[in-house]
Amino acid sequence: MNLIDLKIFACVARHPSQGAAAQELHLTPSAVSKALRRLEGDLDTVLFDRSAKQLSLNASGRRMLEFARNMLAMAEQARADVGGEQATFSCRVAGPAILLWRHAGQLAGAMADYPAADLHMSSMYEEDALAALSRGEANTALVTAEVLDGRAAYWSPEWQSLPLGAMNLQLLAGLQHPLVLSTPEQAGALQVSSSQVLAHDFVSPTRSLFCGKQRGKRSDGWRDDQLPRKIAYWMDDLQLLLSMLKSGKALAYLPDFALADTELVRLEVVDCGFSCSEEVHLVWNTRTAAQWQLELVAALKDQSSKA
Repeated sequence: MNLIDLKIFACVARHPSQGAAAQELHLTPSAVSKALRRLEGDLDTVLFDRSAKQLSLNASGRRMLEFARNMLAMAEQARADVGGEQATFSCRVAGPAILLWRHAGQLAGAMADYPAADLHMSSMYEEDALAALSRGEANTALVTAEVLDGRAAYWSPEWQSLPLGAMNLQLLAGLQHPLVLSTPEQAGALQVSSSQVLAHDFVSPTRSLFCGKQRGKRSDGWRDDQLPRKIAYWMDDLQLLLSMLKSGKALAYLPDFALADTELVRLEVVDCGFSCSEEVHLVWNTRTAAQWQLELVAALKDQSSKA
């Protein structure tokens, strides 16, 4: 039994077909099949129920998958701890694209002591990110406090979370938007009334950018029950949404860190009676955490305390 075969087995177990797993692993289907047969030979046990197009784990395979994930995590932990600062490993972070966007620089800075390591970010909705953490496919997950409060189906008592700070949502416009061109700037924001804002089109996702649930007009956090707006553009792709916003054709309600983009301006609605914010957390598995990961958490905690 070797680690490469275990890695291939764990990958095949989460894919609908052997071909899909081979594509992710950059191997031929034949090489994947040989690795599975070799592992089954080492164990003297059949791990999959095989059909013409699909593999599905049998009872033995499901038991073996847990062992495989634990052994792969221990091997990665040992390699990183023994290698010290020169260790080559991947810090695999899973979470919604909007949270990865916000914290990519922060995570990269916290890993500065490991120049040989790389940062691998996988964009997925919150519960998928926690599922990836539970399967050992991610070292950490970025989620909002709302998911933690609900204790998603994948939550484990072996996990811990670190708050990384609040994310406040703001009304944003592109530099060419009519409101920006016609309103004088005051104290870092353009002050406008709700009636001015509601006279213009909005762009919004149909799904929450965090959990991925279909929420229609409630997807971005704007209170349409208080200030009903015209959403002329629906876009679930974050880059497309930002492109529409920058074009000046629509307004959007997005997290404040988007203002780092110099093509965007914050609009302060002076008679708006609501605000929306999300607390962001980093989640990790304490049982499988290597020394570098504990140091990463400590660095992020230190950064957050100084912010």
